[in-house]
Amino acid sequence: MRVVIAVLLCLAVLTQRAAAQPNYPWLATSPTRTIAERLAPPQGFARVGAEAGSFAEWLRHLPLAPDGTPVRFYDGREKPDQSEVAAVIDIDVGSANLQQCADAIIRLRAEYLFGRGATGDLAFDFTSGDRYRFQSYAEGVTPAVAGAAVSWRTGQRQGLSHASLRRWLDIVFTYAGTLSLSRELQPVPRLSDAAIGDALVHGGTPGHAVLIVDLAVEPASGRKVALLAQGFMPAQSMHVLRNPFDPALSPWFALADGQPIVMPAWMLRPDELRRF
Repeated sequence: MRVVIAVLLCLAVLTQRAAAQPNYPWLATSPTRTIAERLAPPQGFARVGAEAGSFAEWLRHLPLAPDGTPVRFYDGREKPDQSEVAAVIDIDVGSANLQQCADAIIRLRAEYLFGRGATGDLAFDFTSGDRYRFQSYAEGVTPAVAGAAVSWRTGQRQGLSHASLRRWLDIVFTYAGTLSLSRELQPVPRLSDAAIGDALVHGGTPGHAVLIVDLAVEPASGRKVALLAQGFMPAQSMHVLRNPFDPALSPWFALADGQPIVMPAWMLRPDELRRF
């Protein structure tokens, strides 16, 4: 009897550990290279804490493609300039020109929620302001868009599989963007209050958005630095950015109240910080 109880307790512990592991539903196997393993904080900085099971922990352990993997466009072409790329995130970009900057953030948030089984929380706003739920799509509801007007039609049920999630996301990518994301997310007043999972979003046409996928702090000064991930136009591999303007910190970026975030191809204002 004692042996049976010991075996059951061991199985329970192993099950809890497996459940606590971050889940990346698009991968066939567990990641072997992650942000946390590959991209160490600058000297003198230490990573901030991340609660087990949180979006922050999930982002910190995002899988990375092997060193030297180039960013590719959705059509398979290699991006000509790779100088801004610190690492490529091991996630597909799709075969259409859809998963761009805001879409990459939407994709990661959606994959996190899906992996936790939180399908009831999967919903994003279109630029029109209409909100589209994954469960509605699963039940066969799809949008019919004419100009800025959105109506809804009901067709074949799609279910709640990961393949269904990807099809739903392509619809969201078509009708959402930086404008809708900047309105949908909650403003964070100060960069010093930034958390992993926050986004910097400039809503516009064009606009841009990047996601904070890790944070570290310098204990002596309280200075905070972040790893920034992005998609871009045309749709391309999600990647973690280098910081060519501060090689001592790169690929990390300093977050200072009142100071813009200057990146290789864009600058985002401190008042553009947003939170899910």
